[in-house]
Amino acid sequence: MKFSRRQFLRLAAFAAALPIGNRLANAQAYPARPVRIIVPVAAGGATDILGRLLAQWLSDRMGQPFVVENRPGAGGNIGTEMALRAAPDGYTLLLIQAGNVINTSLYNNLSFNFPRDAAPVVVISRPPFMMSVHPSVPAKTIPEFIAHVSANPGKVNMASAGIGTGNHVAGELFKMQTGVQMVHVPYRGGGPALIDLVAGQVQVMFGGMPSMIQYVRAGTLRPLGVTTRARSDVLPDLPTVGEFVPGYEASDFYGLAAPKDTPPEIVARLNQETNAWLNDPAIKARLADLGGMITGGTPEAAARLIIDETEKWAKVIKFAGAKAE
Repeated sequence: MKFSRRQFLRLAAFAAALPIGNRLANAQAYPARPVRIIVPVAAGGATDILGRLLAQWLSDRMGQPFVVENRPGAGGNIGTEMALRAAPDGYTLLLIQAGNVINTSLYNNLSFNFPRDAAPVVVISRPPFMMSVHPSVPAKTIPEFIAHVSANPGKVNMASAGIGTGNHVAGELFKMQTGVQMVHVPYRGGGPALIDLVAGQVQVMFGGMPSMIQYVRAGTLRPLGVTTRARSDVLPDLPTVGEFVPGYEASDFYGLAAPKDTPPEIVARLNQETNAWLNDPAIKARLADLGGMITGGTPEAAARLIIDETEKWAKVIKFAGAKAE
């Protein structure tokens, strides 16, 4: 049988459209079975709570269970590797956080490359750190603190939740941009570090706002600033560090990702549903309790943030000479 040129072009166009149609059908059918969200930290903390809130919303909206699976260990690398090595079919997702981009430079022997192997879905929130000092420190503002540390080099101890944690690199960025010399004292978790800060065993910490704010309100810690570019709605009168240290900005961040090569239609559907979740008034209030500054946006915006943060913290890790424990 012979075809005219017009018939041939019609058939070719139809054939080319078939894969797109199939992909759209697959996306519309997704999910057809339970989906797991790997949270690469232990149960009970802010990251875990965030994952479970999102999982419940997606379960209700998408008609299949979204189940949180905690896989802690190695600074989050165990759960991250498990998620990124899963089949790229939308049935294994990863709750991402700042540690994912920090670990890219902190660890030399990872078997995966997070910016390359993840398909970002959305950035959920960017919680600030709060730079706070023990009241024995004779500084009530960031300029006064810089002057105090400059006059006492190596005598001010900076606590963190551990080497390579968000509050550690936030403090190292402050050191890098101001030139002050502080002694880093890493702890095994933010709780023990905060206890020693309140007791005056260490003098300063760039800690999480939800855990610090009760001590600030009680007067047992003195806040000097928040680390994000904008002030926090929780303490609107507290300045940002960047108001005194030009260009300074640091935050934790949370988001959702899938393994690379996950169909873009599935990524788009997850992005749409997560953005709807972020616009829910009850969720906005809950995230505010967790200290989060809601972000949302497109997968492309999430990808840009991951690349920018990876490059930024690589410079800070190199400056600090930090090595994974």
